[in-house]
Amino acid sequence: MADAIDDLFRRFGKAFNKADVEEIAACVTDDFEWRLASGTQPSGRVLKGKDDLRRHFADKSQAHREARYSEARIHRAGDKLFGTFRVTGIDAQGQAFDRYGIDLYELRDGKIALKDSYLKGD
Repeated sequence: MADAIDDLFRRFGKAFNKADVEEIAACVTDDFEWRLASGTQPSGRVLKGKDDLRRHFADKSQAHREARYSEARIHRAGDKLFGTFRVTGIDAQGQAFDRYGIDLYELRDGKIALKDSYLKGD
């Protein structure tokens, strides 16, 4: 099972770096939930399902140009996984950014069911 999880996260990470939303969608469950680091609710803005994911990536390409993820690591903690990463790029105002983040993941049926994101910085 560890090899399958490693393969899933390799595919997911590569797709994320390319902003390949269809490959990202192939790695997640149909009822996938993504709790974004930003938003006004305590849990952040929440995306539910593959259509929300697709809409988000369509908007995100304008908000964060040239986003690049690096230093990604997946860690297992019982039945949960968490990933640490660094993201750099240009924000919607044309300013460069460089931040560290962490995502908590839950898996179901060999796919990602939940991605709960936390990001350092403003």
